[in-house]
Amino acid sequence: MQLDPVLVESAVVFSMVICVHCAVWSQLSWCCIALAIQAFYVQHKWDRLIRTGAAVFQFRPSANSGVLPASMVLPLLGLALRGHCIAVGNVHMERFTMVVTVIGMMLALFLSLIALGITRPVPTNTCVIAGIASSAILYTVKQTLTVSEVIEVLEVLLIFVYLSLILLYLLPRCFTPGEALLILGGISFIINQLIKRSLSSSGNANADPLTYFLPVVVLGLVLLGIFFALLFVFMESETWSASLFFHTMTGVLGLGLLVPWLSLLTKHHPITWLMHFITETNTRLWLIGYWAALSLLAVAVVMHQNSHRSAGSKKHQASTTVRKYFHLLTVLTFAPGLALDRALLHLAAVGCLSVFVFLEFVRCFRIRPLGAPVRRLLTLFLDERDSGPLILTHIYLLLGVALPVWLTPASCIPKGGGLLPYAGVLAVGVGDTVASVFGSTVGEIRWPGTKKTFEGTATSVFAQIIAVVVFLIADSSINLNASYSWVVGSITMVAMLEAYTSQIDNLLLPLYLYILLMI
Repeated sequence: MQLDPVLVESAVVFSMVICVHCAVWSQLSWCCIALAIQAFYVQHKWDRLIRTGAAVFQFRPSANSGVLPASMVLPLLGLALRGHCIAVGNVHMERFTMVVTVIGMMLALFLSLIALGITRPVPTNTCVIAGIASSAILYTVKQTLTVSEVIEVLEVLLIFVYLSLILLYLLPRCFTPGEALLILGGISFIINQLIKRSLSSSGNANADPLTYFLPVVVLGLVLLGIFFALLFVFMESETWSASLFFHTMTGVLGLGLLVPWLSLLTKHHPITWLMHFITETNTRLWLIGYWAALSLLAVAVVMHQNSHRSAGSKKHQASTTVRKYFHLLTVLTFAPGLALDRALLHLAAVGCLSVFVFLEFVRCFRIRPLGAPVRRLLTLFLDERDSGPLILTHIYLLLGVALPVWLTPASCIPKGGGLLPYAGVLAVGVGDTVASVFGSTVGEIRWPGTKKTFEGTATSVFAQIIAVVVFLIADSSINLNASYSWVVGSITMVAMLEAYTSQIDNLLLPLYLYILLMI
């Protein structure tokens, strides 16, 4: 009898939930266990809906729904952060992390409600389990959150509903239900926080301007994408006039809305502040030059592979080893930034995200003059996960290594954050790369029910342990908050998740390693 990979994936996620529960042990952690149980049952309903084509939207094929691993990320992240806030006595951040936990639970319950509502015949047992879990969660929310905090949760849920209706319609086959929950839920939370800050503070001279760049950029990219996706339904996008309009409106949005908004929030002119920030130290100038050289190297790799395809008579597709070159370049980019200047790395990652998404808009809409060349070059690196209108693999890679950097500068986390900022580099840059390369070249013993190999997973764990030692030697600011055995155990659990998940591992693995290293 063949082992079901979904069951092993669920067992790994349950073990992580239990670890967080044992570390924080509160009412909300019990609610997380209830949420995980109901998400496990609902996941099978989503899987059946996708197989039969009865889901409301078109989701990414050749993957399970991923509801359980995605549903637990935001609640577990909030719980782990709350433990640190209690330890340092930061009451304001403690309340904020409780809101984060509840938001994650409410988004997961909403996704479960959709599955149960469209499943025929009505799954009675799953409805009972989901009802019990929902009742326990709602009762706990009533006891722990204030009215204003409940309103904030409802605001995020409302934004999530509208974004889901719009983006899942415009972007068929780009996400699984779990990936949609994780990505759209995160975007909804960021947008709500930006609106909340804009309305409450109207600019805070004491606030670090660095923290405002990411939410403003995310909102700008979402508005730009939705506007032109709807516009190009009614007009041709490949003409020079449409391309000129696209670039003009992008400039208007950036200079006419986003720059003034940043100026209002930070009481600084963004461009002037950026120039001063970049030239503040010589280290930053050297880092920017080093990153520019790596960018040119990445472009050279793409062009070289494309020349092979043009010269060959058969269709040429980049191998797994070639694609992992970019994971290696990511390690070479982020590791020096983490060791030398994390603030600059934070800002550079935001800028890189905006460039990646903008170029994807140009490719998807065939905007002249770069649309056709970018489309031809990126097609070389497609895999089975890029089945929709957008190519998102390289964006997920950036998000995977950048999210721990963006999440770490919290007032509840000790200075430096230990290994937390390195979670993305470890899980994706080192672990996933080594597992893929060694598994595809020397791997022989396959994990039951999957194509991944035991050799790939084992070398992934060993490589990450070696990388931890290297980071400890190279970065004197790292102060481990946990024992070495817990670090090894966390890496091993995430490596097992990588072996059995069919979701976007570039996004999922760093977040779970970040959570485990935090407790």
